[in-house]
Amino acid sequence: MRFLVAQQQARSNAHSPFRVVAQTGREVDWINRYLDQQRVRGVADSTLRSYAHDLLHFLRWWVVAHKTSTITPPALTESTFLDYIRFQVSQNPPPAAQSINRRVGTAERAMRCEFPEAARLWAPGFQNWYWRQSRLGYGRPRPALTQLRVKTPKRVVVPLSVDEVARFWSSFRTSRDVAIVGLMLLHGLRSCEVLALNREDIQFLDSQIRVQGKGKRIRVLPLDPDSVRLLDHYLRLERPAHCGQALFVCLKGPSRGRRMTPAGLRSLFRHHRQATSVTKANPHRFRHTFASDMVRAGISLPALMQLMGHAQIQTTMIYLQLTPQDVWEQYARAVARLIRPAPPSLS
Repeated sequence: MRFLVAQQQARSNAHSPFRVVAQTGREVDWINRYLDQQRVRGVADSTLRSYAHDLLHFLRWWVVAHKTSTITPPALTESTFLDYIRFQVSQNPPPAAQSINRRVGTAERAMRCEFPEAARLWAPGFQNWYWRQSRLGYGRPRPALTQLRVKTPKRVVVPLSVDEVARFWSSFRTSRDVAIVGLMLLHGLRSCEVLALNREDIQFLDSQIRVQGKGKRIRVLPLDPDSVRLLDHYLRLERPAHCGQALFVCLKGPSRGRRMTPAGLRSLFRHHRQATSVTKANPHRFRHTFASDMVRAGISLPALMQLMGHAQIQTTMIYLQLTPQDVWEQYARAVARLIRPAPPSLS
């Protein structure tokens, strides 16, 4: 039997718009109950979609491994999630470690919600709750679900160079597109934050922009003079009249005047990557470039945390990656200021 993720009109705020259903239309109750619980918690729709696909992947593996789509507490043994990891690692090519860990974590949480009385029997060596200290060593220790995870290789995201940014940015021809890139590059906005902006979020008189980030957290950011000029030019000359609240809308075709979609933004960036040969240009790379530029300019870590909309300062530290050139320049400045005796002459 085949299963898939179906998107439906949410019946209420207590029901997820994403449902995992069989080919016959029958819903997979335990998955959809978990999705509804997360909906009640206020989880974003994009996160619900990710949870639905993760649990769909787990369900498809379960059907192949156990020849049934029914999951019962006796069938959940201490090796269940270890077998699930083995299955993913053995694929050719295997998924990224982050994807494996995310799928296992989502399946664990769903199983704990569905079978709380059986959770302690799953894997005594791995699945016990333990207390995880904060990365910076401050605050109360936080509970973590499990130690059963694939080791994630450290990923180094290299910011774009000035030449790459100039080459990519200059390939855009409309004020709308230039303004979108400007908000990502000069203010560190995520792509979803840019697409969610409304006309009323731009406050020209105060040179401010109101951004709704992850967890529906609102932050007010200062607007760079260049961004003010680009946004003003777009609003006066390109944005169609009477197109609702959305700030960035489609400019042509049958969707003219409607809010830009994530698929449309991905298509836009893909086209310009091919046209400029700047293969690494994407919204999240611009966010890294913004953070690196701010650090080089001497901004404090708490200020950068507020600008990027992070809830925890350790998340901001992920973006603080110095290139060898940065290390050399800071070392040279430190040596120039250092007071120490001159080395003895060898003559």
